[in-house]
Amino acid sequence: MGTYSLPDLPYGYSALAPAITPEILELHHSKHHAAYVKGANDTLEQIAEARDKDAITPTGLVSLEKTYAFNLSGHVLHSIFWQNLSPDGGDRPDGPLATAIDEHLGGFEAFKKQLTVATSSVQGSGWGVLAWEPLGKRLVVEQVYDHHGNVGQGTTPLLVFDAWEHAYYLQYKNVRPDYVTKLWDLVNWNDVAARYTTATAAS
Repeated sequence: MGTYSLPDLPYGYSALAPAITPEILELHHSKHHAAYVKGANDTLEQIAEARDKDAITPTGLVSLEKTYAFNLSGHVLHSIFWQNLSPDGGDRPDGPLATAIDEHLGGFEAFKKQLTVATSSVQGSGWGVLAWEPLGKRLVVEQVYDHHGNVGQGTTPLLVFDAWEHAYYLQYKNVRPDYVTKLWDLVNWNDVAARYTTATAAS
């Protein structure tokens, strides 16, 4: 029994069409996300085996820790991503989240542009992320490389946009900005607002 498991989607593979085709969503969830889950579980087992055999070495541990962080972060971000999206999504948030966006990010339109640019311009593979930063008690937009690079320690992801090619290339080819534009029509603001409430209550 592994530590991590692939979560079910809260909707069917065809639910996010036409923004995301059923083929892409199924491949993304059942193959790519599943690979990160397996990778995290396998790496934990390898670390435990090395520890049990007293075979922990600097070179070996560096490689294992990096692999574990990569796969675990991929699992975490994808798990949030599926919940962040909804066939009934779109529009914009209201309530405390909207107020915080106005205060910390210059209003919804300014925030939307910043997250769109952050997601569209990630070099190589990565994510655009709206996160809560607990020390400054503020919202921030982060540009995440791969799954875990360039992230402020302690920030809590609230809304994540996947900019890896596997998320869009079969449908949008190399025009990543078109894909990001479509994501805004799917954002489940109820989920994002609930994450904001939880994160701010804990900080």
